[in-house]
Amino acid sequence: MAIRTSRLFVFGCVAASLLPAQPGRVAGPSSGFVFDSSSSALRRILGVPGASVLGDPLQLGFDVASAYIAPGQDSALVVAADGALHFVRLSAEGASERSVDGLPGAAEKIAFSPSGTAAAIYAAGRTQFLTGLPDAPVVAGSLLLEDGPSAMSVSDDGNYLLFAAGGSIRLLGTAGDNRKLMDAGEGALVAFASRSHDAAVSDPAGAGLVLFRDLTGAPRQTIVAAPDDTAASPVGLAFSADGRKLFLASAAARSVAVFDLQSGERGAIACSCAPASLVSMGNLFRLSEAGPEPLWLFDAGAAEPRIVFVPAIPAR
Repeated sequence: MAIRTSRLFVFGCVAASLLPAQPGRVAGPSSGFVFDSSSSALRRILGVPGASVLGDPLQLGFDVASAYIAPGQDSALVVAADGALHFVRLSAEGASERSVDGLPGAAEKIAFSPSGTAAAIYAAGRTQFLTGLPDAPVVAGSLLLEDGPSAMSVSDDGNYLLFAAGGSIRLLGTAGDNRKLMDAGEGALVAFASRSHDAAVSDPAGAGLVLFRDLTGAPRQTIVAAPDDTAASPVGLAFSADGRKLFLASAAARSVAVFDLQSGERGAIACSCAPASLVSMGNLFRLSEAGPEPLWLFDAGAAEPRIVFVPAIPAR
């Protein structure tokens, strides 16, 4: 990806002004939060996309092993070093833990809904739903899963779970729905659209990219794209916030493919990285982990979608 000299100059000025920030305090605009694996801590991304740095670790009062941050950047499910699961509220003032009755004691896989109003927590053959996020979190129900999901997505209303397991894609509902949607090979990905029951499946070893409209009503299925090299080794699938586009991150193609669901047009945004994920952060999507290497972000909200980076914090 080409980076103009002018952008580097702006980045340097903004970064210099933000570095003195104190833990849990805001200095200027913020692009969200991220888990830094190198320091096992949550950090704020200080600055705007393309001109930002990682802030100081947020103080949670316990050692952190991993963290899953809601798309709205207003809450997180944090796994402590002892394996315990914590719900944390995020705000401009920092982070604070909130007690949630019935919150699972551990988690093997966590997925937030597209708008971050619900979450699905899988552990030991059971998926539990957390709704009312971020202000009134409540454990609203659970589903038994015979096979552990390789990928899963939960609807914004917290009523449906779409997941890949055992060579198929299934839809489960808290009211007892249990339906197979399609066969799918290894590496399949699933995603709900925000505020709807539209969904998408990426099946790189079979059908390709498939769009489902109104899964819980009168579902309609459309092949958006057949498997090809530009979508090889997919690592993340997501809808745009307005549901009009699909994004598919590919490690092998080193890019994010963009599919316009209205016009049928298709494009790709190249990255100077091999994406490892596609995690929603509002209009941003995280493509890699924060740590000893730069953090890469897909800026889908820009006038022209682009991929930018946040420098790694130098080792001390």
